[in-house]
Amino acid sequence: MHSSSSTNEVGISLAPNERNMTSIILISIIATIGGFLFGFDSGVVNGTVEGITLAFNIPHGAVGTVVASILIGCAIGAFFAGTWADSYGRRGILLLAAALFILSSWGAGVSSSTLEFVIYRFIGGLAIGAASIICPAYISELVPAELRGKLSSIQQIAIISGLTAAALSNYFLATSAGSAVNELWLGYTSWRWMYWVGIIPGAIFLITLLTIPESPRYLVSSGKKDKAISVLTKLYGAAAAKRTTDDIYDSLAHDHKPAFSDLIDKNKKRIRPIVWIGIGLAVLQQFVGINVVFYYGAVLWQAAGFSESDSLAISVVSGVVSIAACFITFFLVDKIGRKPLLLIGSVGMTITLALVAYAFAGAPLDDKGHLILSGSTGMLALISANLYVIFFNMSWGPVVWIMLGEMFPNQIRGTGLAVAGFAQWIANWTITTTFPILLASSLGLAGAYSIYAFFSLFSIFFIIWWVKETKGVELEQMEG
Repeated sequence: MHSSSSTNEVGISLAPNERNMTSIILISIIATIGGFLFGFDSGVVNGTVEGITLAFNIPHGAVGTVVASILIGCAIGAFFAGTWADSYGRRGILLLAAALFILSSWGAGVSSSTLEFVIYRFIGGLAIGAASIICPAYISELVPAELRGKLSSIQQIAIISGLTAAALSNYFLATSAGSAVNELWLGYTSWRWMYWVGIIPGAIFLITLLTIPESPRYLVSSGKKDKAISVLTKLYGAAAAKRTTDDIYDSLAHDHKPAFSDLIDKNKKRIRPIVWIGIGLAVLQQFVGINVVFYYGAVLWQAAGFSESDSLAISVVSGVVSIAACFITFFLVDKIGRKPLLLIGSVGMTITLALVAYAFAGAPLDDKGHLILSGSTGMLALISANLYVIFFNMSWGPVVWIMLGEMFPNQIRGTGLAVAGFAQWIANWTITTTFPILLASSLGLAGAYSIYAFFSLFSIFFIIWWVKETKGVELEQMEG
């Protein structure tokens, strides 16, 4: 890889004086509404576990499977969205995702059985999976190289904002009704309204997507070079548009459209190393256990001895802290690079996860099996958990999405994202379904957090040995 200059290298960093930065920023923000919905739809279940358990008489051992049903949809959505985006365009797939978000939010709220609920959550998963990989890819394909990290990091801010909005919405609705299982408005229980709130941002996403252009890199790859020049001219000026379009064209294979076979190095007859690195980043992002905090936040803190109300409030605090941490990445990712942030995050997460495990390991249990945390032990667990959230959201949270959106060469971006995205959501599903099992086993919370600490420690060596810096590198110069 080679660093690029804003004055004499290829790519859309040329002619900065002709940039329409207002349009570039607005387009990035609209695309990241998909990230907000990704977060909201993922996090809303946190406050509805008790409601759906009682409403559908779900056995305790099956709760994790029902909660995780959305993640199978996410894996499938991510896999097919990556390849479909090469056929139907990035914007087209995002429009489909927006429609599925709306359908899922409505359907989960009206569900009358476990099967119906799982189907609608699966549909929501398809939308989340698609948005999770196409939003950062779309942004990376439209913004200048030297701002790509900063603008792509908005995706993680949007995801955490969505998670926090879901926590706030759940807290408000549950408090208004007295509990998530009590009736609220029009004779419907509070937990159903928690899902219906998601219709509003879904509709906003659908409408605003109609105002943004298609990715110029998709347009070139599908033989629409003139349209690509038109899009880039409006954003960067005529000179930069022509050069960038030519560079995109030169970076693509012209004997066939992007395909899964491109992931194999034809000379060495093996899968390209960049694909394995993408899979590794995607899987480790989940194996450090972050989604246990967001999917089971209320359950986790209740198991640690906090009340339902306090647990929901802690989840909100964690979300606010996460957003603040994302802004660290926003300001630093294009200055110090992706790799240093990942390393700082891995070291910080390893230490804080170990401290949480230590706090839980030394706590006795009451007659119901709940941890009894003393004042000092409880404070250690709470502070360490929130520091862990800070380290994750200033590093592995946003940076992995940034890198997945930019690290693959143009020819394999869609298929590379499909494979990495699929792996990410399968890893997410694995962590989500195993946490309740670990919680009920002899390992408990301490054992679960020790496992996450181990993977965090491993991630340090993974970054040092295999991850290459992508700061400032044009997409046309990415090597695979």
